Amino acid sequence: MVATKESGNEVDLVGLARLNLARLQLLHCDLFGEESTVKSAGHLRRKLAWHLQARKHGGLPESAGQRALEIARDVELRVRIGENLSRRGKGIALDCAATTAVAPEHDARLPMAGSLLMKDYKNRTIVVRVLDNGFEYDRRRFTSLSAIAQEITGTKWNGYRFFGLTKENPIAR
Repeated sequence: MVATKESGNEVDLVGLARLNLARLQLLHCDLFGEESTVKSAGHLRRKLAWHLQARKHGGLPESAGQRALEIARDVELRVRIGENLSRRGKGIALDCAATTAVAPEHDARLPMAGSLLMKDYKNRTIVVRVLDNGFEYDRRRFTSLSAIAQEITGTKWNGYRFFGLTKENPIAR
């Protein structure tokens, strides 16, 4: 049976398990409209199986995706892919180089996108929503907390300090 067909209520994973790398790559091209860069039959088989099942059953629930993002944002990952590409381009063997830098994905002082920052200022409560690429205050987008603080107070402020997000104030998180 062809792996893209469904048998009853199940995706045909047994048929998928019987395909060799060349057939798996053809199936990938049929499903996604582009050639696969994966050169491992086992890895490609798992990738295709996941996508076939996700199509059948609707993929990950939104809550699981959000939880995965929470976990990913809290983990410091080594930035190696770009460095390895650069090294390969220069002809440097990867086993002769070491990666020493650890770069966080976002500013650790900020909560996750979707979080609300609240600040009492002059007898009113200021609410700012953290977005993936900026902030929302008073139904307007801002690129920085400092711009919002200046909008509210009329004077220049460090946005992190204004909203209590400095390292010295971990309670504000």
